[in-house]
Amino acid sequence: MLYFLATELVPQFGFLNVFTYHTVRAGGALVTGFLLCILMGPKLIERLRVLKYGQTIKEDHVKDLHALHKGKSGTPTMGGIMIIAATLLSLLLWSSLTNRVLLLAVAVFCVMGAVGFLDDYIKIKRKHNDGLSARAKLIGQVLSGGLLGVIVVMYPITYGASYLSASQITNWDKLVEALRSTAVANPTTPLGKFASLIDPEIRERIAGTVLDSDDMQAVLVELNRILELPGIYDPGVWNGVHINGESDSFIKKGMDRLNARELVRFNRLLLEAAAPEFVAKSPRNLQYKVGVPGIKDLFIPLGLLYVPFVILIITGATNGVNLTDGLDGLAAGASVISIGAFTGIAYVVSRADWSGYLFVMHVPEAAELTVFGSALLGTGLGFLWFNAHPAQVFMGDTGSLALGGVIGAMAVLTKQELLLPIVGGLFVLETLSVIIQVGSFKLRKKRVFRMAPLHHHFELKGWSETKVTIRFWIIALMFALMSLATLKLR
Repeated sequence: MLYFLATELVPQFGFLNVFTYHTVRAGGALVTGFLLCILMGPKLIERLRVLKYGQTIKEDHVKDLHALHKGKSGTPTMGGIMIIAATLLSLLLWSSLTNRVLLLAVAVFCVMGAVGFLDDYIKIKRKHNDGLSARAKLIGQVLSGGLLGVIVVMYPITYGASYLSASQITNWDKLVEALRSTAVANPTTPLGKFASLIDPEIRERIAGTVLDSDDMQAVLVELNRILELPGIYDPGVWNGVHINGESDSFIKKGMDRLNARELVRFNRLLLEAAAPEFVAKSPRNLQYKVGVPGIKDLFIPLGLLYVPFVILIITGATNGVNLTDGLDGLAAGASVISIGAFTGIAYVVSRADWSGYLFVMHVPEAAELTVFGSALLGTGLGFLWFNAHPAQVFMGDTGSLALGGVIGAMAVLTKQELLLPIVGGLFVLETLSVIIQVGSFKLRKKRVFRMAPLHHHFELKGWSETKVTIRFWIIALMFALMSLATLKLR
């Protein structure tokens, strides 16, 4: 809301331009999300208590664990409603609701939250820990991940460079020669279309001289200005010229319907096709490929297997957070840390300068994920205010599935899919502990841990609940910092 008001009113009130900055709106979303949770928390908790929407503590085969947790029986659950509602309200105020990457992330967030809500509701009505069947929950996860994967593949997000950077000019000598040549400045040829738009002052500045660093920077700025201009594409001029296949979607959409970001990207593809000898080509079909953390320009082509891969990501992330949600504040705190890491990653990949410097894939549309991630940070911390030990409310599957879904979605939408196991390293450990425990018991009739997931193992070893939670937060933070370090390894 504030973003659209700012864009409309900036000509009359210039100071409102500050609300178009992603960093300002991200900060506003964080504070708003936190305050909304603090304000709505007591009323929601009281309402859940009146409705008797409390947690049922099942008497498990491990008697010692039941003794530790039986006092939590009846604590209001479904607190994830607070996280979802506060996040959506914060986004309504601070985000650009036309950003499709944001809308995809919000859709996964809400769909998985709805699946979790249904699971919690069934548990409460049955007064039992068994809600949706594993199959029904899996169907929701598969549908959510599958739709995300199909949309990303069929309607590709803009990946790769749009504006030019100095490192993407592969041959400055040929570039200067082309720009100096009056013969090239013929708008009836592809390269001439660009050369004819060079400002006369820039053309005069580089005529007959050897370029110094200031001249090169001036040329770069001028080329990026030209990339913003409409009318460069003319079917007659570009007939027979091979353009990156990504351009087909822009041509089908129509030149008059391209937004500013799409126009710059399309013109960049045209420049690559017109001058392959001095402009680096953008990788093709990146929507099917997965980058390898720590190694630049190495992509694993998955083809149509990318959709099942996205399903695996969403399923794994939601189950990981869900399994971790067993102690007061544990899942909420660990999720905030993971979301914080992906929020930082979203900001980096959305900037052409930072992503170019760090050799990570540039995803300009991911800028709005910084606002979304910040809103989630605020609401996550606001929920933790009430969820800290001793918890006044539990997030339930409503919150854990929603948070897991959005962590997985942010990994996909920032094109950092293989970074997810590092960012969410704690969730991986919790999940592996369950897999190892079940596998060992089936094969050897012996348990590796006193109880799985892993946090219960340490509880039964004598660690207090608070100590387990804080130490696991430390582990989650270490994993998140390791994930950010991989960006610099490139």
